[in-house]
Amino acid sequence: MNPRKFVILKAGTTFPDIAAQLGDFDDWLLAGLGLPDERIEIREVWRDAELPEPEDCAGVIMTGAHAMVTDRLPWMRRLLDWLPRLVEAGVPYLGICFGHQMLAEAMGGRVDFHPGGREIGCVDLNLHAPAAADPLFQGLPSRFSALAVHAQSVRDLPPDAVLLAGNNFETHHAFRVGTQAWGIQFHPEFNSERMAAYVHRLAPQLRAAGQDCGRIHGCLCDTPIAASLLPRFASLAHPHFS
Repeated sequence: MNPRKFVILKAGTTFPDIAAQLGDFDDWLLAGLGLPDERIEIREVWRDAELPEPEDCAGVIMTGAHAMVTDRLPWMRRLLDWLPRLVEAGVPYLGICFGHQMLAEAMGGRVDFHPGGREIGCVDLNLHAPAAADPLFQGLPSRFSALAVHAQSVRDLPPDAVLLAGNNFETHHAFRVGTQAWGIQFHPEFNSERMAAYVHRLAPQLRAAGQDCGRIHGCLCDTPIAASLLPRFASLAHPHFS
């Protein structure tokens, strides 16, 4: 029997200029997780890579993407069919941004464009009471900063989902379904340098929407509490490696 792998489902790539300078989504996750390289497998699902059997996974992270969940591309439809199997198997799953939205859609929620437009930059999050007993979020401060960039969001949570965090702009910043599947709208793998590159890259769209790029850039900061969710999640996968 082959040992189980920690699987990163790569749902897209960052902009080529950012990747050339700062690396790509999987590079940022690898740096944050702190797991040995030999235990990790990266599957580029946006390029139709085969999805693993749930029983072969010690844990799964799905990255963000520049694609939209509402595009319903063929590879997205395969993921939507696969995710409930993963949740039912009790495999630890963490969906980030696009991966968060895909989990919501797969489990009966609804994703669409946020009526308030794009949320981008350093944002403050408030934890809800259930987070105090949540395996991933327990022990974190009730309010902390995170980095976010998204145009779509989870408009309706799946039935029986546990809401863990939100703010005045985005109600559903974090939730859990079942015992070990989480979605987080914010980006624990980003730091201020990566976020600054996104603000610069998206500046024309942001200005066209009436957003102040200078203010967004001036408020950027590193977010160590949000970043701590990556090694926390890796620790939840450890019992599943054998």
